[in-house]
Amino acid sequence: MADKQKQLMDKQERTAKRDSKASDTKGQVSFTQAVPCKVEEVIGRTGTRGEATQVRCKILEGRDQNKTIRRNVRGPVQVGDMLMLRETEIEAKALNKAGRGAN
Repeated sequence: MADKQKQLMDKQERTAKRDSKASDTKGQVSFTQAVPCKVEEVIGRTGTRGEATQVRCKILEGRDQNKTIRRNVRGPVQVGDMLMLRETEIEAKALNKAGRGAN
């Protein structure tokens, strides 16, 4: 009987510790570093319904400074706009110039 009580007490202590750890981190916000880039060219619309725009942009800061990459952007965008990129290593695939039904 004493063993059961001890096991129950140990279990209650473990859950209390777990709950206190969870409440310590609750409500904290962490942001990833973003890298600014400037849109130099609007290449065209992409996506299954044309909901994204492919642009060529020049990275202004960070490890890949002055590198020009191709990215897909959702929402309105025009030449000269500033974008904040979470990462600068991945580049979008080039758009097909042929289009639909071309041989």
